[in-house]
Amino acid sequence: MSVDGGTEMPMIRRRGVRRVAAMAVLLGGSLAAVPAVHAVPVLPQDLSINGEGIPTAQAIAAGTDGLDPLLAAAYTSAAAQAHANGVALWITSGYRTPAEQEALWEDGIQTYGTPEAARRWVLPPGESTHVTGEAIDVGPREGAQWLEDNGNHWGLCRMYDNEWWHFELATAPDGPCPARLPDASLR
Repeated sequence: MSVDGGTEMPMIRRRGVRRVAAMAVLLGGSLAAVPAVHAVPVLPQDLSINGEGIPTAQAIAAGTDGLDPLLAAAYTSAAAQAHANGVALWITSGYRTPAEQEALWEDGIQTYGTPEAARRWVLPPGESTHVTGEAIDVGPREGAQWLEDNGNHWGLCRMYDNEWWHFELATAPDGPCPARLPDASLR
C-alpha cells in the first residue's frame, strides 16, 4: 500500500496502469514511447560518454531478463533515449529470485540490527517488487537523476525518497508519478 495525503491507495492501481498500457498495445493503440518488449535499440558497439564506455543494446536488453514485459519495454526505450542524450544509464539490479532477495533481507537485518530498521532499505521476498519483476535499480547517479526527471514519459517513477536508484512502472506514459514514499517500510 502507498500513502498519499493520508489516504491509502491500493496496490491494484499499479496493476491497472499495466492493464491500460497492455490493452493499448494489444488493440493497436499508441504507446509510442513503449515499443514491443522484443524491440532493442540499435546502438554503436563503441558508444561512449566522456570517454567512458556505456552498455550496448545487447547489455541493455540483458538487464531486463525476468522483468515484467511492460517494465522491460519502458526501461529499454528510456535507456535508449538517455544514451542518445549522452547520459549513461543501466540496470544495477532488476529481477531477483526469492532466494536472492532472502539473502539481501538477512544481510539487511544484520546490517541495520532489526527487521524494522532493515525494511527502510530492503523488503523480505514476499513483499519485494524485485521478486515479481516489477522494479529496477539503476545507475550511475547521473543516469538515475535523468530517469527521475524524464522517466514518466515511459511510466517509470522513482518510488522512495531514500533510494535514488529504485524505479517502478507506476503511471501511464506521460502521466504524473505518484508521490514518493519516505522509504520501503511504508509500502
